[in-house]
Amino acid sequence: MTEHDYLLAWGLYAVAALGCLLVAFKLTGWMWRWLREPLRVIVAVLLLSPTIVDPVKDSFAPAIAITALDVAFKVGNNAWRAASDLAMYGMIAFALYFVFVLIRWPLEKRAAERRAQREATAQRQAKEDAEVADADSIAANRQDRYRDDPPAAPARRAGPGQGRVEPRL
Repeated sequence: MTEHDYLLAWGLYAVAALGCLLVAFKLTGWMWRWLREPLRVIVAVLLLSPTIVDPVKDSFAPAIAITALDVAFKVGNNAWRAASDLAMYGMIAFALYFVFVLIRWPLEKRAAERRAQREATAQRQAKEDAEVADADSIAANRQDRYRDDPPAAPARRAGPGQGRVEPRL
């Protein structure tokens, strides 16, 4: 295998791994956040962890593939090395995730407090606006009632039969 073939194979694997990672993100999208995020970290570690295959040539391969092939076909003795690489990368990834969570937690807490305070202020303002609008509409109704003269009564002619309403056919 030439250097060009090796890089081409890694490029194809990188594209396929990112596609699988995207599918994993879609499949875990409905889950509770504190379950979804660690599962995504596990999938990323499984897909993106390399392990050394040949120390002489500095050839690497995906650790999950080496582990699966060595266990299934009993081809080589690289399964333990690949499993230890997976464990090491997993510990590093979860340590970084834990630091990320520790940084994010107080920021989200403050954002939730600001959001609650903003909603309380908006509710209080809406209540005050409603009270002012009610008072304004009551005052406007009183003014409207006395602003115009009452409608004039229809003119009646005097005479016989003028008080009677005839039905129309």
